[in-house]
Parts: sequence; structure tokens; C-alpha cells
Amino acid sequence: MSHFLTTIGMCRFIHQQTKAEKANQPREAKLEKQKVLLLGDEAIAQGAIDAGVSGFYAYPGTPSTEIMEYAQRSREADELGIHRQWSANEKTAVEAALGMSYAGKRVIACMKHVGLNVAADAFVNSGITGANGGLIVVSADDPSMHSSQNEQDSRFFGNFSLIPVLEPSSQQEAYDMMAYGMDYSEKYRIPLLMRITTRLAHSRSGVVKNKRRDQNEVHMPEDGRQFVLLPSISRKRYKVLLETQNSFLDESENSPFNSYTDGADKSIGIIACGIGYNYYMENYPQGSPHPVIKIGQYPLPEKMIKKMAAECDSILVVEEGMPVVEEKLRGFMDAPLKIKGRLDGTLPRDGELNPNILRIAMGMDDLTGEKTPEIVKPRPPVLCPGCPHIDTYKALGEAVKDVYGDGHVFSDIGCYTLGAYPPYEIINSCVDMGASVTMAKGAADAGIFPSIAVIGDSTFTHSGMTGLLDAVIENTNMVLIILDNSTTAMTGGQKSHAYGRLHNICTGLGVAPEHVREVIPLPKNHNELVKIIKEEVEYPGVSVIIPTRECIQTIGKKK
Repeated sequence: MSHFLTTIGMCRFIHQQTKAEKANQPREAKLEKQKVLLLGDEAIAQGAIDAGVSGFYAYPGTPSTEIMEYAQRSREADELGIHRQWSANEKTAVEAALGMSYAGKRVIACMKHVGLNVAADAFVNSGITGANGGLIVVSADDPSMHSSQNEQDSRFFGNFSLIPVLEPSSQQEAYDMMAYGMDYSEKYRIPLLMRITTRLAHSRSGVVKNKRRDQNEVHMPEDGRQFVLLPSISRKRYKVLLETQNSFLDESENSPFNSYTDGADKSIGIIACGIGYNYYMENYPQGSPHPVIKIGQYPLPEKMIKKMAAECDSILVVEEGMPVVEEKLRGFMDAPLKIKGRLDGTLPRDGELNPNILRIAMGMDDLTGEKTPEIVKPRPPVLCPGCPHIDTYKALGEAVKDVYGDGHVFSDIGCYTLGAYPPYEIINSCVDMGASVTMAKGAADAGIFPSIAVIGDSTFTHSGMTGLLDAVIENTNMVLIILDNSTTAMTGGQKSHAYGRLHNICTGLGVAPEHVREVIPLPKNHNELVKIIKEEVEYPGVSVIIPTRECIQTIGKKK
């Protein structure tokens, strides 16, 4: 209920903002403005299109997927010739975006928070190379792990890389930050990181569009060695990055996305970051009685914070995710001050925030409401009726689990991870993209037999191929099962780079052609699939089995 109220509150807050803005606009400007209802993800995509972007690069991952999907559906983007195809993984997405920036064009790369881990090598180094055309990397964090393996805060990557960070509190800000961020990126020749969270990505609000800007012409970097990170060049560019930090700080102090609103009750001051600002303000529709600093741009505006510290008895930090700001405050406060937040237990250490959590933290009534009736039982996720993975898991259970016992099957990230649940209970790991292949290899190296990896077709081309190459080089005694449902099913059915290519990829990596086995996973082929698995388990080397049948959901969509 509280999350529903938050979405309604966000819409109301945006409505109030845009009414005030409209009142101050000349009549001609009002006539040019168009208001549309958008998800946060969609606002980012439309904002990028209107900011003159020439390319979108991304790998699907909830809650960021809809950014690229919106761009791919956009007739406007199609007419403008904007690149908007999925990349093999997040690392290749950031590197391709960096190449488009090198050419002087504006570009964004989009991913979820764990995808930024995959892209970290390119992303961190991009702080040193800098940008040419405007470059924004969007990372969508998933507090409460609605569809993720961990809770992680992408703002740490901004701190680590010394790159400015934008964090919108609303769909309108997400839209506006695209043009603002592109200008900022080109002004300082630096990439920017935009950090959003699930609740902003997947809630809707009215967004007022601006006039679309033209795309940049191709132009090479003025410094022909800007992107050459040889140590002698890197040392110089790193010094430039360090010297520019004060300019980034000045930009934050004067940013339209950072503000200080005074309040009469100075017993506590509020520092509210991103969507945390909406969670807090939902409880004060008439205005906050306490001073509030709204943070939408980093590095932190130190002057604002020191002003609050001098006037208030304590500070409560409201931030979605990890205590990034709370920890930072303890580093530059001149005087001892009570700092509250996630570290001291005032707010929960894990999970999403919501308006009610903020009410409790401020000593207000708990509006949690009635508990869910006992008759309403939670329903764990299950494989769809007719899913091809069901037939593979049944065969795998008969060929391996029933013969060798539990503990032999290493899985990956995707729908097939649901094989951990009854009635299959067949898989024994799920760590990160591609880890099934390399964990199976390590287990085989340790002496586990049989050692079997299960991975999806899209995940295989994302980060499973290198693990298979390791296994081929050492002729590891393991079986790799690539579940080919011809799509990236977990995130809604995006195109898979593996489509029609898996057999050639595996033989190209060195797997013996006679041990790359393809089969259609259907009940009528159950005995054949069991037989194939048993035969390849007995083969003392690397085997690949590719059960191939289209995802039942994408078939339905086509109909």
C-alpha cells in the first residue's frame, strides 16, 4: 500500500511542480510544451532522444530494460537513425558507447546494477579517458532484490571512478537530466553516471517534454591521444581528473537538482537523495517543518551540508540503497554532530524505503495498516506451463540426480534458475552471469563427477563463452547444457545474440563436433534426451548439449 501511495504522491508532486513552472512560462513556450505519461525508464529514453543522442547501447536487466525497449519502439528514434540495438553484455555496451563518444556523438549505455560490475573495467577507465561527445551511463539499482542476486549501490562506482553522478527524484528530473547531463559531459569532457532505483524506473508520472536538439556532427577528439591509456598518458590524464574535482563540486553547489529548503524546526535536518526525497515529502504535503537538502547530483554540495550542520542539532540521511552519503558525511564534518540513517538503525539497513518507514523514523504514526489475510498465500515463481526447460530438467533428474545424487548441477542467471524449486530441485548454484560454466569447471578440477553446467543461450553469449574456452583448453571432464529458448526470456523476450549460432560458436571454441549435441526438449523426446545426457556424462572431456525449443511466452506474443 505504501508503495502505491508513493507512486500517487510522486504524480501529485510532479503535477504541482509543472503547474508552478507553467505559471512562469511565456505563452509561446506553453504552446510548444507537450506532456506525456512515462515510466522513469521511458522518461530517460525520451530525454536522451530529445537531448540529441545518436546511440543507445544496453544489455537487458530489470529494472533498466524498458529504456532500450522504449527507444526501439520509438518512431521518432527510427526516423532520426538513432542506433538502438542490444549489446552482447554490459561491458561491450559501455565500450561501444565510448567509441560513439570518441566520434563526437551523444550516447547512453544502460544496465542494471550488477551489469555495472561487468562493465566496470571500461567504466572506471572512462573517467581517465574522458569523453568527447556527451556520454551518460545509466545504472538501475534494485533495493529489496526484486529480481537480483544482491543489493548494491551504483553511487560507489561514481565515487570510485571520480565521475559525477546524477540521481533523479522523479520522472521529470530523469527526463531533464539527460539534456543537462549531456551538456555537462561535453563541458568537462567527462562521462556521467545516472543512478536510478526500481521504484522510479517502474512508476509513471507526467513528463513535460522540451524541444528536441539536433544530433552532433562527427568530430574527433582534439587530443589525438586522449583515449590511449598508456601509463605515461594515463598519469597525466589522471592528474587532470583530480584537478577537475573542484569544478564538479562547484557544479553540484549550483545544480538545479540540489536545493536547500529552510524549516522552522532545527532539531533535525533532512538530507534526502533521489527518490528518498519523495518518500520523505509524502508525509509533509504542506511542506517540511525541518530544513531539507534535496540531493540529485554528486559530488555532495558541501557548503549546503555544512550550513545545515551549523544550524541543526542532528541530521537524518534518507537514501535508497546503501549508506553512501551517511558515511561520506562523517568524513568532512568539522564539528561532532548526530548523524542518523541506515548505519545507526534509524532506517532499515536493507531493502527499499517507503513513506511509512520515514514516518516511523520521524516519530509519526505507523500507517502500515492491516496484515495480509492468512487465506492469501504467497506464490513462489514457477516455470511457465509448456516451458522447454521443464523437459530438460526432467531428463537431467533421471540421468544425473537419480543416478549420482544431488550436488552436480551448476546453474546461471535466468528463468531456468527456478529449477532450484520443487518439483525439480536439480540445480546447486546461481552466482552471477556465466558462473555456471566456470564453477562446473572448478568443481570438475576438484574431482566432482559428473560436473554439469546449465546456462541460457543469451547468458552464454553474455559471459559463458570464455569459461567454455578455459574448459576446452584443459579438456575438462564436464558437460555444458545450453538451454536455447531463442530469446532473453527472463527480461521479457529480447533478441538473443546466440540465435542460430550456438553450434558454430561451440565448435569454433574447440569442442569436438561429435560432442555438440542438439535435441528438441519435448515429452516425446524424453528418452532420447536422457540417453544423450548419459552418453556425454561418460565422455571424458568437454561436451555440450543444446536443448532447443522456443520460449512459450515469445510464441504467445507472436500469435
